[in-house]
Amino acid sequence: MDIQSAYKEAGTLRGAAAICGTTHKTVKRILEAADRAETGVEVKRERNFDGVREVVAAKIDTCHGRISAKRLLPLARAAGYEGSPRNFRRLVAEEKAAWKKTNRANRRPVNWAPGDVVAFDWGQVGKLYVFCAVLAWSRVRFVHFSDNLGQVATLEALAACFEYLGGVPKVALTDRMGCLVASRVAGVVVPVAEYVRMATHYRFRPDFCLAADPESKGLVENLVGYVKSDLIDPECLSVEDLAGANEKASHWMAEVNATLHSEIQEVPLVRLAREREVLSGLPALRIEIAKREWRKVDKLSCVRFGSARYSVPTSLVGERVEVRLTNSRIEIHHGGAPVATHEVVPPGEVSVKDEHYGGPRPPLARAPRPKSQTEIAFAELGPVAAEFITTAAASGSASLSADLAEMVEMIPVYGRAAMVSALGRAIAFSRFRAADVRSIIMAGTGAHEPVTPGAPIPMEVPTVPLRPLSAYAMEDGR
Repeated sequence: MDIQSAYKEAGTLRGAAAICGTTHKTVKRILEAADRAETGVEVKRERNFDGVREVVAAKIDTCHGRISAKRLLPLARAAGYEGSPRNFRRLVAEEKAAWKKTNRANRRPVNWAPGDVVAFDWGQVGKLYVFCAVLAWSRVRFVHFSDNLGQVATLEALAACFEYLGGVPKVALTDRMGCLVASRVAGVVVPVAEYVRMATHYRFRPDFCLAADPESKGLVENLVGYVKSDLIDPECLSVEDLAGANEKASHWMAEVNATLHSEIQEVPLVRLAREREVLSGLPALRIEIAKREWRKVDKLSCVRFGSARYSVPTSLVGERVEVRLTNSRIEIHHGGAPVATHEVVPPGEVSVKDEHYGGPRPPLARAPRPKSQTEIAFAELGPVAAEFITTAAASGSASLSADLAEMVEMIPVYGRAAMVSALGRAIAFSRFRAADVRSIIMAGTGAHEPVTPGAPIPMEVPTVPLRPLSAYAMEDGR
């Protein structure tokens, strides 16, 4: 009542607000509420974007709710909207919410049957990949870590999941991962031959969720996030220790599968014991998933696989070995025993291990091979003679042959020891003529011997008493 009286007295919203110590918006809201109470009619406040509401709604419906306010604003400007972009974003948000409410798909909870479905998918943290699977009815969870998510790794993890469950369900549901999809026809996935062969061997039906439809496999999507927050991050797992990561995964599975599940209100392992009665039994013979091929070891003690070379022990040159590709690793077997293991390298590269050749590669050396009598006589001076020839040739000494003949004649004159010392000094100073070597010999001990700087000479510095600056002042005080 005070605000209404103040408004009647002042005549303006801001004047009434100044009298009552509030804002003009509050005064307006109270006055509108009083008018509604008296007339009983809802007063709808006009907005500056009401004129373009139909245009925005039609465009949102055409784009299935995917268009942004930034893209719609030029269209609204052309239709006569003169308000701010911020106010226009409110309109777009309202219309998008209305469109989603009208076009929301009708979903219902799934009623899983025992032994019906196992859902699996991959998650990734850095370079570490985690395979997650959930048996739908009993909610038993399976986790396996790998350094890749290729076809072999996926099929091996799925086989390990069946081993952990102790049986095979009727359907294996997963995302449309590229390693398992051969093609798509009318939106229907055609699986690759290797996946079909595994499904036939284990007697289950491969199924794929719809495109861009995470709700169809939200069961395993939740598990991926749970594994990241409850296992990978607390344990600081990394791809450098896959064995340790899988060991911790087995302990984690034993813990979570033996704990009361919040949704089914039962322990998953207890349910699994009953569900195993309707699961298909595991096949007597396990399927070979890893890619295997036979190769013959060449003269370089290597085998070629995937356009790359991989070394084996030299004792197997000429033998036939079995090459297996497992989890981005090449395993080479001979006689049923592993003889070499390599990481997969790109085509055209080589993976060589020193122990296959008896040690590291010796340093590459192309020593001179003397043939003439002069060269043989000069080479008898030892390693310094070979180094002198190699260094002089690299420097482009055109008269090296004539200089060698002259230096050979100097050996009996000056002696072998003097020649060896002179050749070493000639190499150090890049002097490769015979006259240069003779000058070095004639200089004898008078030749300068360059040495590296040594340590500083320790010496004691006398201490001098300090004097204040006033001691250096002139007699007149300056």
